[in-house]
Amino acid sequence: MSQRDRDRLVVLRKAEGGSITQEQAATELGLTTRQVRRLLLRLKKDGDRAVPHGLRGRPSNRKTDGDVGAKVVEILSREVYRDFGPTLASEYLAEKHGIRLGREGVRRIMSDAGLWTPRRAKAGPVHQWRERRNCRGELIQWDTSTHDWLEGRGERMYLVHMVDDATSQLTARFVPRDSTECNMGVLRLYLERHGRPLAFYTDKAGLFQTSAKNPRDAPRDQDQPELPPTQITRALGELAIARITAHSPQAKGRVERSFQTAQDRLVKGLRVAGVSTMEGANEYLEREFVPWWNGSVAVEPANGADAHRALEKGCDLDAILAVVETRQVANDYTFRFQGRLFQIARADVRPGLRGGQVRVEARFDGTVHARFKNAYVAVEERQPQPKQAPAPRLAGMLERAPTKPTDAAKREHARIMGSDGTPLWKAAKFDKTRQGGPDVK
Repeated sequence: MSQRDRDRLVVLRKAEGGSITQEQAATELGLTTRQVRRLLLRLKKDGDRAVPHGLRGRPSNRKTDGDVGAKVVEILSREVYRDFGPTLASEYLAEKHGIRLGREGVRRIMSDAGLWTPRRAKAGPVHQWRERRNCRGELIQWDTSTHDWLEGRGERMYLVHMVDDATSQLTARFVPRDSTECNMGVLRLYLERHGRPLAFYTDKAGLFQTSAKNPRDAPRDQDQPELPPTQITRALGELAIARITAHSPQAKGRVERSFQTAQDRLVKGLRVAGVSTMEGANEYLEREFVPWWNGSVAVEPANGADAHRALEKGCDLDAILAVVETRQVANDYTFRFQGRLFQIARADVRPGLRGGQVRVEARFDGTVHARFKNAYVAVEERQPQPKQAPAPRLAGMLERAPTKPTDAAKREHARIMGSDGTPLWKAAKFDKTRQGGPDVK
């Protein structure tokens, strides 16, 4: 008998002896007077054994059947479920195998079978929690995770996450590279689905921020001129979306923790589904993982208003989400871009174009567009003319310093001049067709 049972027995004995009323006993025990009367009747019949619960020591009516427990152990012993925890295992048992057991029941079965070892809770570092934003669309945390998502079954992939700070709603996509083009593709997906948020929260990666090239040990120059923005930051500026820089991983903890969940649940889900390609991984992401996340992990915002702004009618995402640079137009109405030569069409030539600046857009569909002021001009790629090879230099004509003639040169000169001493320039003027002319030897 426990201490609680002994305390209840003392109160019941007082009520039985008349020291206190049944109402007072009910108040002390936290029971109704009707239940106190039942306990007093049982006390007269069974004595002190009336106080403990009648089912104590008996198997629970809700105990899992032995055959069901054996089937659960057989299923969770398979290779695809090798590192599942009780929570995820209970979900897959209900969804894939029709076995509906509570999380704690599955935990007990897995612990008894040696499939799960409870981990001791450790006191981690304490961080000051930042309050969530009030409205959906106020701040979106954006980051990329590198991980062996397919566990060696397929190509290397990167997972891009965009997590709403107010609700934790997720927009995600697998991409082949952590590049400007791939991240802009995910940005376009977000904009088309939700609209323009007020701000994105990113780290200091080269995709988002241009870093100064300083020597490692050299002090940072405070007067350094402002560096040009990256292509993503430029595109966000044209869309009127702010970009906030996080100075530590803890500052963007919401998206960092989302990757921890994905590296556990998503990897196991892809394994069970037998996914081995990027296309299949993105299909599973959209069909299974993101709906589960937004239905289970996401929370209601403090304010029900939506801060997203619709894309304006004149907003051309193809032009904004591209590699954009400026080039100067030459006198022949050509410009060079990415090592290629482009010619502006004659019909689009207008005043100020020659020597002016054009906005060149290398879009991700492979086309190149040029815009002068507010209008696009037609361009066509040309093959640059090959450079002419320089004329061969006459060896030693200009570099060689004048020298005195040698004796051999003097004798050769005398032989050419002839015995009569006629100069060579004068001999060259003789008309050899005339009869009786001088004979030049």
